[in-house]
Amino acid sequence: MKGQKRKTLDSRFRGNDRKGKAGVRLLVLLAVCSALTGFLSSQVLADEDHSEQIWDHELNRWLTPEELGHLEIYFTEDEAAKVMFPDSEKIRRETLQLTAEKKAFVEEVIGWEFPEYTFDVFIGETRGNIDGYAVIQNTIGKHRPITYMVGVTATGECMNFEVLVYREARGNDIATKRFNYQYHGKTIGDPIRINRDIINITGATMSVRSASAGVKRVLVLVNEFYLKPRGLGRDVLAANSQEKGFFEVLFGL
Repeated sequence: MKGQKRKTLDSRFRGNDRKGKAGVRLLVLLAVCSALTGFLSSQVLADEDHSEQIWDHELNRWLTPEELGHLEIYFTEDEAAKVMFPDSEKIRRETLQLTAEKKAFVEEVIGWEFPEYTFDVFIGETRGNIDGYAVIQNTIGKHRPITYMVGVTATGECMNFEVLVYREARGNDIATKRFNYQYHGKTIGDPIRINRDIINITGATMSVRSASAGVKRVLVLVNEFYLKPRGLGRDVLAANSQEKGFFEVLFGL
């Protein structure tokens, strides 16, 4: 009997010992999993933080979170449309849809490729007559996109330029009248280029180039898809190799 009791106690101790070792292994495994989870989470956060970093070559430093989050809102789309057509009886909105063929044609004319296939267009009308067109644009400034509206008369001249949203910490002078009046009266036959017919803004060269490229695109879009069907458009030539090189530098193509 004593031998049987001793064996029973020994088996219990061995069982408890095995359970204890299993518990230790489980705790170690949980600790390792927790450490790995923490490490992976920190790596993800680090990657996210890194993806938000932008190096400014002119300033020779990373942009601060305040600079990255900079936002100036001047108009809503509807407000800007009313500025474009203050005397129109009505303003209607439509979407201009480009086919791949038409998009390629516009790109060839202006000298740079763009991702958009659709554009929001506002059309001012009075007594059944078209007063003009206004197209919303989003083009990259120095680091961030600039949202603006370009107004074009019923005969194809730029009549107004208004910034809706500016996202750069510098260069917001392009939203002022003393700058954007330069676009008034421009047509598809004009260069619309810095040092040609547009005066630059110190510290905002990329924003000025971007806005000028957008104005040129709007003039071509209106000419091709609104004026030509009414017999009012002009034939345009494709951008020359020098202009293509300029826009490749501007947009990193």
